Amino acid sequence: MGVVADKIKSLRERENKILEMGGAEALEKRREKGKLNARERLNILFDKGSFREIDMFVTHRCTNFGMENIEIPADGVVTGHGLIEGRVVFAYSQDFTSRAGSLGEMQAKKICKVMDMALKSGTPIVGINDSGGARIQEGVDALSGYGEIFFRNSAASGVIPQISAVMGPTAGGAVYSPAMTDWIFMVKESSYMFITGPNVIKAVTGEEITFEELGGAMTHNEKSGVAQFACDSDEDALMQIRKLLSYLPSNNMDDPPFFDTKDDPKRIDENLDTLIPDSANQAYDIKDVITSIVDNGEYFEPHQYYAKNIVICFARLDGKTIGIIANQPKFLAGCLDIDASDKATRFIRFCDAFNIPMLTIADVPGYLPGSNQEWGGIIRHGAKLLWCYSEATVPKLLLITRKDYGGSYLAMCSKHLGADMAFAWPSAEIAVMGAEGAANIIHAREIKNAEDPVAKRKELIAEYEEKFSNPFCAASRGYVDAIIRPAETRPRLIDALNALSTKREMRPAKKHGNIPM
Repeated sequence: MGVVADKIKSLRERENKILEMGGAEALEKRREKGKLNARERLNILFDKGSFREIDMFVTHRCTNFGMENIEIPADGVVTGHGLIEGRVVFAYSQDFTSRAGSLGEMQAKKICKVMDMALKSGTPIVGINDSGGARIQEGVDALSGYGEIFFRNSAASGVIPQISAVMGPTAGGAVYSPAMTDWIFMVKESSYMFITGPNVIKAVTGEEITFEELGGAMTHNEKSGVAQFACDSDEDALMQIRKLLSYLPSNNMDDPPFFDTKDDPKRIDENLDTLIPDSANQAYDIKDVITSIVDNGEYFEPHQYYAKNIVICFARLDGKTIGIIANQPKFLAGCLDIDASDKATRFIRFCDAFNIPMLTIADVPGYLPGSNQEWGGIIRHGAKLLWCYSEATVPKLLLITRKDYGGSYLAMCSKHLGADMAFAWPSAEIAVMGAEGAANIIHAREIKNAEDPVAKRKELIAEYEEKFSNPFCAASRGYVDAIIRPAETRPRLIDALNALSTKREMRPAKKHGNIPM
């Protein structure tokens, strides 16, 4: 055996030792819990055989508390790049079996390196988080590492898609990097995010709470809105990440990928003609509208458990990615509130940053009334929605299906906030408020002084409905571009999207605006 062969053998031995990660016993414990290890996760995420690891031999430099005698394979994180549906993506995956995946100086440098590479090459980055947090023995060097990661999250925002998969504990400072990325996937019953854990909370406040209740996947998907996806398993989360990326461009200079979905762009759906209930107070499912008009009825919905009174999702129209924002009459009558405003706002900004045209479907009676909403800052949160629609320069389509009242009419991508084309069904009602409330205000004295106030009130409500409970007044002012038959919605939207595909729109030069946060 020659010198080169000896060196190759030594290389293989070193590689194999690192590939053992935290050892057979630690890996077996993970398998028993139904969890994948750091390398298995990357192999599922990427196209088969395409992942290429970098920085495998990086080691920590800590000599505090006997750390000079402790080996941490790959310093607790696997980093590299590969292909997802043939497109380059960078990724890192923390290894909990290696010193609990704790983050120290060198692990942070590995993560920062792939983040820098992703930003320079204009490719998405996926971070798989599974860590006990900062490596305490490294002190401020560990904190420095987190800060370097946060800085890069900010720099990359709006330039490349950033996706976080929380697949284990993520606590303290570790939660902020996922929170600064675009999308967070969590796994039910096995992933947690919190600033302070249950034990600290009990010691400080006396409150007793479980890990799952405090920061589990459903908590952050239903209550806090911190995470956008709650997945059934590690495998499910990784496959959903692949699906999300199929809708997204690699960077802010690219267009989203085109897919030939084989769905006829001229397809009509007669069922839409009878979808809207006869009673204005009766609910229907806005997702029936979405599935009818998008390619093959397929859409991908973030935040499906949070602020259900508004729906956001990715879909395709004639093979092209679109982002959809739609009021949901099934929940809170589709009213806008604090959470719905925040949910829609962030989605709008994401779509605008990554050249994804937007379709807004409006059926909204107004903002949710109540002192809790006012004290919680509905004015400020609602203003975000106005801000972001106005700021967005991608093609913006509006479809009004039924109610579209008052300030919420403006907030749901009205012409006045820059909708490029606005369509309305004949069932649309565009007014300052509903006919009943409007008649009570406008004709209060007349109703009060009438011989038969009840009959007079009905007469005046009917008069207001005739004038405003339809889309024709708005259309006469040019605020609606076309009143269309519901069944023909899909081909009209596709034609509009094609017409706007070369849209270019500029805003005044500035460093950045001061969004009402």
